[in-house]
Amino acid sequence: MKRFTKAALPFALVAALALAGCSTDTSDTAKAEGSSDELSGTITLYTSEPQEKIDEIIADFTSEHPEVTVETFRAGTGELTARIATEQETGEIQADVLLAADVPTFEAYVEDDVLAPLEVDNAAELEDTYVDPEGYWVGTRVIPTVLAYNTNIMDTPPESWQEMTDEEYEGQISMPNPDVSGAAAFNAAVWLDDEKLGEPWLEDLLANNPTILESNGPVGQAVADGTTGVGVVVDYLARELNEQGSPIDLVYPSDGAPYVSQPAGIFSDAENPEVANAFIDYLISEEGQTTAVEQSYLPVRSDVGVPEGAPSMDELELLDPDLDHIADIQSESVDHFNSLLD
Repeated sequence: MKRFTKAALPFALVAALALAGCSTDTSDTAKAEGSSDELSGTITLYTSEPQEKIDEIIADFTSEHPEVTVETFRAGTGELTARIATEQETGEIQADVLLAADVPTFEAYVEDDVLAPLEVDNAAELEDTYVDPEGYWVGTRVIPTVLAYNTNIMDTPPESWQEMTDEEYEGQISMPNPDVSGAAAFNAAVWLDDEKLGEPWLEDLLANNPTILESNGPVGQAVADGTTGVGVVVDYLARELNEQGSPIDLVYPSDGAPYVSQPAGIFSDAENPEVANAFIDYLISEEGQTTAVEQSYLPVRSDVGVPEGAPSMDELELLDPDLDHIADIQSESVDHFNSLLD
């Protein structure tokens, strides 16, 4: 079972908190500094969050800071990274905040000097798994990939990744496209790197002729509609469809679920870094994480509970690869995944 310990904070953040702690009258000062009058202006957010969810998050944040405007460009991770690459080539990135994808994607941006160090306080409340030791990104929610199944079609759903290669599931599986979905690209690398799965398992899985759909959303819908019996999909989508009355349930694979923590970071070209930092700090605050749980996400904090019907974080079996290595092999893993479909 995966266990977590509290994060070691980046040096700049530790120093800032230490200085704050030296004051004998910090509460009123903190309130004044954090008041809505202190924040104003516009930030642009690039995100892969579902539109309805990000609209709710922005509404909550701007209700506390009414002089702030958050403009959003929402797209799949593949489209976002392509847009960022184009903007890098033509001048500068036209956004302040990135909320999307996975740690390897953010590590690549750190290497390219695309991200600026964060100045946030609430990272102290996160588990170390979700905080960059160098301070360039923080995770904002835990999104495992699970096995969702149609309860009208399957009496005995698969319980593990290994079972997904059984002949009885041939033609019954749907999966998101790793060229579009950041989680799917990450999963391809994690599966290939796992010693109990690896290339032979992936070959056997894809030999079962899965239907490759654009992203996680269509996969969840295909299972809910009964177009496919089982889908490889992020857990919150299956939970939401179940709550809406669809005949769908989910299994956290017994051999471990890959997961992304949907990091947030600030671009070096950000025009309003003060508001950008405040927005990210809100995402990982108790209030922001409570909203995440209400949106069916597993949190990166331990003090806000979990969505109704979800296992506790201690009960989850999560795959925990070397993320630096995953970053190195992710692109070639996606290429290999695609080659097995040819």
